[in-house]
Amino acid sequence: MSSPISAYIRTKNEERMIGEVIRAAQQVVSEVVVVDSGSTDRTIEIADGLGARVIKAPWFGGGKQKRIAEDAARNDWLLDLDADEVVTPELAREIGALFENGEPDSQVYELMMATCPPVGAPWLDFNLVDRRKLYNRRAIRQPDHANWDQFQTPRGMKIGQLKAPLLHYSFVDLAQLEEKFNRNSSGRARDTKLKPFWLCVLRMVLARPLYFANHYFRRGLWRAGWYGFAVSQIAAHGRWLKDAKMVEIHLRQRKKPDA
Repeated sequence: MSSPISAYIRTKNEERMIGEVIRAAQQVVSEVVVVDSGSTDRTIEIADGLGARVIKAPWFGGGKQKRIAEDAARNDWLLDLDADEVVTPELAREIGALFENGEPDSQVYELMMATCPPVGAPWLDFNLVDRRKLYNRRAIRQPDHANWDQFQTPRGMKIGQLKAPLLHYSFVDLAQLEEKFNRNSSGRARDTKLKPFWLCVLRMVLARPLYFANHYFRRGLWRAGWYGFAVSQIAAHGRWLKDAKMVEIHLRQRKKPDA
């Protein structure tokens, strides 16, 4: 049974999973909005065929694309999905139950995303990432920003908790994962407030083992065997790249223009 929720998805050449993502969302939402930024594969065809409403828009950046979707949605309650995130039947039932007697008590709901790696079983009880994905646009909006696409919840706003996981098929192989971290590190180095030069250098020299330990031990990737070890190394390197690119920004700023 559908609830008064619009799910929105940003796409560009996402035929790999867009059908599964839309069908899974339709277990609970009454509308799926796809904001497409120039797909040349079957993404639009698949989305149209499943009854999603496709909006074509140039790529203005992560948060800005979400703003387009927010404005286009017919419902005030929104479910923010990427094109590789699948709503489980358990999560659909849990979300649906929130709306059985009208609008929920909270304006924002947090859930846990579980990674589904290309090798091995889903990581359902480790390396979980909390995300605030279900929200009322009358209470909060996504940032109008090219890089940042996760809203900051105001202090004092009640956050509801959802227990069932959202499955995240975030990478197809280790090569794609490395490319993803490299790409993201560039935007974060550019758009994060620049730390002092000495701190950027200190992190670049010393912090990488700590980044690895964060993923491998604290987040539990040791439980995924050798594959978890490889993912932890790539994630640590991706975080280290942000430090290195911040050092590069400092060095470029210090370089005097040619006479």
